[in-house]
Amino acid sequence: MATSLTQLPVREILTLYQRRKLSPVEVMQACLKQVLKYNPALNAFSFLDEKHALHQARGSENRWMRNEPVGGLDGIPATIKDWFHHKGWPTRYGSTVSSPLKQPADSPPVARLREQGAIFIGKTTLPEYGHKGVTDSPLTGITRNPWDMTKTPGGSSGGGAVAAATGMGFLHLGSDAGGSIRIPASFSGVFGFKPSPGIVPNWPPSLFSSLSSAGPLVRGTDDAALMLDVLTLPDNRDWHALPYAPMNFGAALKKPLAPLRIAYATSINGISATAAVLDVMKNARRILDGMGQVDEVTLHVPHLVDIFNKHWSAVASYSVAQFNVREKKKLDPRLLHWAAAGDALSLHDYLQAERDRMTVGEYFKDLLDTYDILVTPATAMTAFDAGVNMPPGEKGKPWDDWTPFTYPANLAKLPAASLPAGMSRDGLPVGLQVMGGFLKDTLVLQACRRLEEEIAFKPWLAVQDKS
Repeated sequence: MATSLTQLPVREILTLYQRRKLSPVEVMQACLKQVLKYNPALNAFSFLDEKHALHQARGSENRWMRNEPVGGLDGIPATIKDWFHHKGWPTRYGSTVSSPLKQPADSPPVARLREQGAIFIGKTTLPEYGHKGVTDSPLTGITRNPWDMTKTPGGSSGGGAVAAATGMGFLHLGSDAGGSIRIPASFSGVFGFKPSPGIVPNWPPSLFSSLSSAGPLVRGTDDAALMLDVLTLPDNRDWHALPYAPMNFGAALKKPLAPLRIAYATSINGISATAAVLDVMKNARRILDGMGQVDEVTLHVPHLVDIFNKHWSAVASYSVAQFNVREKKKLDPRLLHWAAAGDALSLHDYLQAERDRMTVGEYFKDLLDTYDILVTPATAMTAFDAGVNMPPGEKGKPWDDWTPFTYPANLAKLPAASLPAGMSRDGLPVGLQVMGGFLKDTLVLQACRRLEEEIAFKPWLAVQDKS
């Protein structure tokens, strides 16, 4: 009962609450059973508060019995990446040198979910200060992929992706400044959505504000729509946020999707996806042919990775500078590597990267003025070994730029999603990325929904049921 219950769509659970055929306490107990069963091996959580979660579930049960839910997500178990603040919980960022003090207020995405009645189980793991695309940190150790525990789930929102895949909650809040939602979604076989920057308010201020977006890691597009309709509600603390304009993601999914103009690419700047990924993409391509006009395009964006790396290393340099010599010795060596690269940047180097970013934005704006969506692999390969920073490349050398498909959406301020497209021949998930024009978030979600309806992807929990 517990495993099958945690596979239900959120909308179905809410209907069962309303009909008094299911209790938030039963749902929370089912999720916590999954946590007890799988988290010790997978290490998806940096902080758990089971007692508080059950207490909140009992309160939700009482409200549903009176037919007085506090909001549209009342009684739905959720998790938060340990990048966001939850009032009364510490925010540790995966770092031993972060403050263990309890936070006095929620970050805006957490506040919106709480207002709608979502119940937080705990906080999920990330690499130290979210600096890399895998999830291991000095504070929490290695987080592992549920499909193969020798592999990474990706990062930096890796703990949330693992929790989504294994039913340790239903709604999982992540963030994405270079692929940090889409990479773990791809590696872990779940749906991840990076919204257009500015439509999901966030706080405290971050140097990644123009690159990063908060968004959902969930089991499917309908759950993502429910979550996005809440996350995009306004919060006046974020001056970077756009003026509030309801996007009505849930309503958009009910509308028929008109034939699309689709750009399709399996390589970027000459870097192609692996054969295992391309095999899965062939089936996705056949489905795309039924959605409109598909043109295979060549993506040529000079210096893309260098532009992104300069932005990333500059922030790393600034962030690490706050620590003293003793504290720096405790930091992840990879974070120190990025900080050293940032230290070596001149002011003119950084400004040139900002100017070059404008050309990236112009390139993708032109492309997405011509086409409705751009479809690529989400990642160029399936999940690689856990505990390493990057996969092996040619002649066994580390493949430093192994996620080139995700950077453009961040640099160009575009919405993008990773959808489970199928399983590779070695039994690992492959993610398909759908990218749209600025503020075309609902169109991206609609396209993902159409693909989701046609792709026969078997979720991890369903596989466990039969094992």
